[in-house]
Amino acid sequence: MILAPSTINIADSHVMAIVNITPDSFYAQSRIESVEGLSHRIERVVADGATIVDIGGYSSRPGAREVSVEEEWSRVRMGLEAVANISKGVVVSIDTFRAEVVRRAVAEFGEVIVNDISAGELDSDMLSVVAKLGVPYVAMHMRGTPETMQQMTDYEGDVVGGVVEYFERRVAEFEAQGIACERIILDPGFGFAKDLKQNYELMRGLPRLRALGFPLLIGVSRKSMIYKALGTTPEESLPGSLALAWEALREGNAIVRVHDVKETCQVMRLADIYREV
Repeated sequence: MILAPSTINIADSHVMAIVNITPDSFYAQSRIESVEGLSHRIERVVADGATIVDIGGYSSRPGAREVSVEEEWSRVRMGLEAVANISKGVVVSIDTFRAEVVRRAVAEFGEVIVNDISAGELDSDMLSVVAKLGVPYVAMHMRGTPETMQQMTDYEGDVVGGVVEYFERRVAEFEAQGIACERIILDPGFGFAKDLKQNYELMRGLPRLRALGFPLLIGVSRKSMIYKALGTTPEESLPGSLALAWEALREGNAIVRVHDVKETCQVMRLADIYREV
């Protein structure tokens, strides 16, 4: 069994470590395809201070190849087994939009956080499964699919208002399906159906999202909103990632989903001090 999410307060600040068991994630150094590499990654991120490990078996980058349910589950299961064998002090989330992967994970390993890039819109069974299992649920804002999302950046009014309105509607649906309010976490979806300028408008608009009253998950680590703005690469994007992690944490708690755990934990500690003085 792995550590249940009920052992931590999801409304506090947390560093969530990205563990991609995929051959095609956008940041090459985050790709893991062997059991040995997986074990090493999990040992390292736990030692560096991650309190949540986010296991993904299906890349959501534009152009990523289709992965079957069985292949995705095989990868996710390998990650869950590795965490169960290595660490007793970290909570696990699974980065999936498929209800069947959630069912299998909880049946075999116990309670996990579900991190769904589609907010329940890519699998009609997801919300009912989450409600039945009673697990924490991260709902991300995205339009279309990973293949089509970057052609869907036109918003009526400003992007922040569009994301807020979307979450107001989706949260009402989550609650109607029986998902407990205190189990909901919102992810603005940086880089998903947002252009470069809109990503920064969304970052500045985080107080409006916090006003909805739910914990926020912020995922900007090494994304194109950093390296395209600076004319660099994902491999050169650590300083920008840390700057945006600071901004996400400066005015309130958040779960920050990152590749670079040790450095982000330092930023989180400084943000805690900053807010307390």
